[in-house]
This record gives sequence, structure tokens and C-alpha cells, in this order.
Amino acid sequence: MSKKSEFHPDDYVVYPAHGVGQIVSIEKQEVAGFELEMFVITFVKDKMTLRVPTNKATDVGMRSLSSPDVVTKAMTTLRGKAKVKRAMWSRRAQEYEAKINSGDLIAIAEVVRDLHRNDEQREQSYSERQLYEAALDRLTRELAAVNDMDEARALAAVDEILSARAA
Repeated sequence: MSKKSEFHPDDYVVYPAHGVGQIVSIEKQEVAGFELEMFVITFVKDKMTLRVPTNKATDVGMRSLSSPDVVTKAMTTLRGKAKVKRAMWSRRAQEYEAKINSGDLIAIAEVVRDLHRNDEQREQSYSERQLYEAALDRLTRELAAVNDMDEARALAAVDEILSARAA
């Protein structure tokens, strides 16, 4: 029954609700009398460790890092014009939250694009800022992992695109 997993120790993976983490090991654990094989994933920045049953990993949306062309599409998305619906903020906030937690890099880039503010633009509300920072964090962490660079460089690359868009 055990099909060969696409994930291996030391791989970087994206877990939808938490972003980029690294598989540190695969361990067996007994849960309710059943032996389960678990991926042990660390999220260093969040100081968190997650155990995901190997047979449920893809069901919960865990995936490998995006391919370079998906990253390129995400960066192209950032260059686009912000699309802000005229819906109530609570409705938009739910949509942004859903996009961030989808783990889909392009959807996350849309949130960054739509919530980005230049210095001369109006202030962001606290909840807007929280969503923007969450999306930006997910985007830069995956960008850094895919391009094997540190997060500061990834953030600088994203900032450059957002600033150029505004000019």
C-alpha cells in the first residue's frame, strides 16, 4: 500500500497554512493503536515543528517548492495593476486569507500586489497590514528557497518590482 513518496528528508516543502518548511526526518509513531509514518517538518522562522502523516501529505495540500516558471509568473503577477474589488472589507479579507492559506504562490502574489501601498498612498488598516505581511512573508520565503538565496535578497527583489510598478 505504501507508494513511494515524492518528499524526502532535507526537502523544502510548502505547507498551505504555514508556508515553506523543511522535512527533517520521517518517523514512525503509534497513534490510537495504529503505526503511522510521519514527515517531521520544521519551520525555523516560526520556531515550529509539524508532523504530517506521509499518506495524507498531498491531501492536505503539502507540495514541493514552485518551479522557476511558477516563480516567474508570480513575479509577473506582482507587476500587474492592483485589482481591488468594491466588496466589503470583511469579505475581501476572507478572500485574501483564503488565497494566502491556499499555498498557491500566484494567488499569494495577487494578495501582495493588491494590498501593497506606496509611501504616498493612504494608510493601511491593521488587518490589511497583517494580511499583506503574511502574504509577503510566504512569497519571499518561497522565492528565497527556490532561488537558493537569503530572505533579505528575496524581499529586496519583491520590493524592487513593487516600487518599479508604482513609478
